[in-house]
Amino acid sequence: MLSFFRVNAVYQNISLVLFFLLLRLPFVLTDVPLLVPELNWMLVGEQMSRGFMLYRDIWDNVSPFSGLVYWSIDTLFGRSQWTYQIIAAVLSIFQILYFNYVIHSRELFTERSYVPGAIYALMLNISFDMATLSPMLMATTFLVLAFGTMVKTITRRQVTNEVFELGMYIGVATLFYLPASVFVIWASVSLLFYTGATFRHYLLGFFGSAFPLLMVVLFFYLNDGINSLNRNLLTSVFQVRQYNLNDFSSLLISLLIPLVVGVMGFMRLFSSARFVNYQARIQQIMAIWFFTSILTIPLMSYLAPMQFVIFIPPAAFFATHYFQSFKKQWAAELVFLGVMGGILLIQYQGVLDLVPQLSVGRLENLRTKQALLPEEIKGKHILVLGEDEGEYMNNFSATPYLNWDLASYDLENLDNFDSVIHVYDNFRQDPPEYVIDKQNIMPKLFERVPALKSRYKPSKWKGIYQKVG
Repeated sequence: MLSFFRVNAVYQNISLVLFFLLLRLPFVLTDVPLLVPELNWMLVGEQMSRGFMLYRDIWDNVSPFSGLVYWSIDTLFGRSQWTYQIIAAVLSIFQILYFNYVIHSRELFTERSYVPGAIYALMLNISFDMATLSPMLMATTFLVLAFGTMVKTITRRQVTNEVFELGMYIGVATLFYLPASVFVIWASVSLLFYTGATFRHYLLGFFGSAFPLLMVVLFFYLNDGINSLNRNLLTSVFQVRQYNLNDFSSLLISLLIPLVVGVMGFMRLFSSARFVNYQARIQQIMAIWFFTSILTIPLMSYLAPMQFVIFIPPAAFFATHYFQSFKKQWAAELVFLGVMGGILLIQYQGVLDLVPQLSVGRLENLRTKQALLPEEIKGKHILVLGEDEGEYMNNFSATPYLNWDLASYDLENLDNFDSVIHVYDNFRQDPPEYVIDKQNIMPKLFERVPALKSRYKPSKWKGIYQKVG
């Protein structure tokens, strides 16, 4: 397998695409579980399709460009998991081909081959959740483009106005996934130590990254949403996280193989002296990428393999050197097949449940589960007061209170007059047909807003309130 991708021929681009699609074959053979974040992105898209504005009318912390993509998908295809997977596959293929193109065309290794793309394709399949259209996958697409621009700058041995393009890519990536903003550090450190960048170049790069961000801020300012942008996106990213660690072991196992192979490739660099100066610089830049990626972990709202897709470029880069450093080709082939077998085993276990008693790769806490709701509450516009446990799976969201962590800012602060006014206005503008009250909030809300008490009554099911008329 590895020796096949060592053949330096143009048709290998097609081979990379076919190799990636074969790795994703299980997703065609069976239904991929719908994930909680995936359902949340669909709900955001639905609300935006109904004319509501992100952050101001939809309280969620998805980044603006990601929300725009989910809105476009819902407008064209509705709530379609297949569409998410197809677009994610297209972006993944682009990353694979572009990553390999940069390494191949710039001769970043002594051996020109398509092995980097094959390894990248393999690492994009360490878990089934990487098959969906996550904000981090979209952001990584632009960060890979930034890597290509950085390589171009290093190999030319001079800094040009392309630093504006570099900054622009990082700025756009930030608008898809806010924690990607830490890659400003990666770009700044790389330019400082490995180029002759002047103060003018730094200003140009900074303006490139800030320009798309300022345009988005201006849009929300003109639409009376700047405070909502700050509360729902900027502030929420820097909140202290309390991660659910039940899937932590599964996460570590999924990341272990690419991490080990990448680290072993990095360690072998110290025993190799065959690289020219610019190749050594690129290796150091990729090491900085890896350490910069670590800064995104505290900013993640949840832990899942798809959140770590940002680590794949450096892991694939160093793993390429690891496999090319074998003196005996049969040994490299054997290790590669072992790595591929381990990764596919975890992926197949998560999708096909090969061993029912084994929880590895299944991501149980991220899967949506069918809520125990009455049959009458199906295809309705509802509001869940508390953590969503599948209630929205067969229903639509109403009011801006989609994300409970953000919604509790109003709904658990009903002694504040402004919060009461907000809740009343939101109920009036987008009234839910049913309210599933898990936090026993409705009685206090009726006391504070008597007008709502006349519009909602307790249903025959405990904790569920029904709209009157």
